[in-house]
Amino acid sequence: MPRRAKSTAVPRSEARLFLAKAAQYLIDCEGAAEGNRHDTVMLTAIHAGISAADAVAVALAGLRSTDHDHHRTIELLEQVAGSSAGVKRHAGQLRELVARKNIVEYESRRATAREAADALRRASRLVAWARETVDRARV
Repeated sequence: MPRRAKSTAVPRSEARLFLAKAAQYLIDCEGAAEGNRHDTVMLTAIHAGISAADAVAVALAGLRSTDHDHHRTIELLEQVAGSSAGVKRHAGQLRELVARKNIVEYESRRATAREAADALRRASRLVAWARETVDRARV
C-alpha cells in the first residue's frame, strides 16, 4: 500500500504567500541564468516549482505537503487539483524538476547550460500556472 503524503491544513488565504515565494525564487532563478550560474538556476527553479505547487494546493484545498520527499508534493497536487490534462502537464513539469534535484545537490558534476535553461522554462510555466490558478480561486 502506497504511503500517504504528509500534509497540513493551511488557510486558503495563504496561497498568495506561497505564490510570492515561487515568484521570488523565479526572479532569483532568472538572475542566476543571466550570470551563467547553472547550479543556482537548477536549485531555485526546483524551489520555485515546489512553492508554485504549494500555492495551488493551498488555493484549491487548503492543504500543503510537509513531506521531505518532494514527489509527495506532486502527489498532493494531483490529488487536490484533479486529473485534467493541464494538471497532468504541470505535475509532469514539476516531476521533471524534482527528478533533477540529485544532479545539482548530490552528484559530483555541475549542471549544464542546457539543463539550467530547461529548469528555468519549467519553473516559469509552473509559476505562471500557479498565478492563474490562485487568481481563479479568488483567495
